[in-house]
Amino acid sequence: MRIGGVVTYVTCSPHPAETRGVVDSVLRGQSDVQELDARVALPGVPDLGRGPHAQLWPHLHGTDAMFIAQLRR
Repeated sequence: MRIGGVVTYVTCSPHPAETRGVVDSVLRGQSDVQELDARVALPGVPDLGRGPHAQLWPHLHGTDAMFIAQLRR
């Protein structure tokens, strides 16, 4: 990832090992990477969770259980 670049990590999973676990691992290993508030990329979509990642649910959003996180270096 280039300095100033943003990576959006998206997975169709609610499992922590495939969602927060992956993001937390990157953040632990890269001191120059910060997590952005991914919820701002989904304006008008309610109930995305506490953030800064966004979690969509079939029963709330009519989608797969999609996880979205954005990282900037």
